[in-house]
Amino acid sequence: MEPTELDDDPLVQFRLWYAEAEAAGVAEPDAMALATAGADGAPDVRFVLLKAVDDRGWVFYTNDRSVKASQLAANPRAALAWRWAALDRQVRVAGDVERVGDEDSDAYFLTRPRGSQLGAWASAQSTVLPDRLTLERRVGEVEGRFAGREVTRPPWWGGFRVVASWVEFWQARPSRLHDRVRYLPAGEGWCKQRLSP
Repeated sequence: MEPTELDDDPLVQFRLWYAEAEAAGVAEPDAMALATAGADGAPDVRFVLLKAVDDRGWVFYTNDRSVKASQLAANPRAALAWRWAALDRQVRVAGDVERVGDEDSDAYFLTRPRGSQLGAWASAQSTVLPDRLTLERRVGEVEGRFAGREVTRPPWWGGFRVVASWVEFWQARPSRLHDRVRYLPAGEGWCKQRLSP
């Protein structure tokens, strides 16, 4: 994998690799590790689903009261990673995080399955739950509230976008002599650097 073979824009290159992962039948190619850190600097990581790649960056959605949202409020930077093992590929991204506008959050929320929409209202994400029955009761209450009508987006639920300060594409090679290409901002565009494996 030569840097010259990759698109000059890492967002375009990501979309190309993502499409190849989908075409190869990779299970959940949208699953990405999201690393955050709160005000104390302690790292925290979990898997979330990529929901969009736009001209500014990579978008995911969550409950604003979740641990990750609280950490992003205190320290609005994050790192992402995808591992598409069937293709022996990995992509890493790190950068600043910004909120997605209400209009985009509303539009995405309407595409979610109804059960997921109801769950967004019923779950006080990351809080201690005394038992499963408590959650099921909350879901029942929310189902009753929205019976026969569209489920609207909760005011505490929305999107975040990671705006890259760097992006790395990794392709496995024999003897662990992997190909790694890092993109860094350069003026109005990006420069590409080959990294040692």
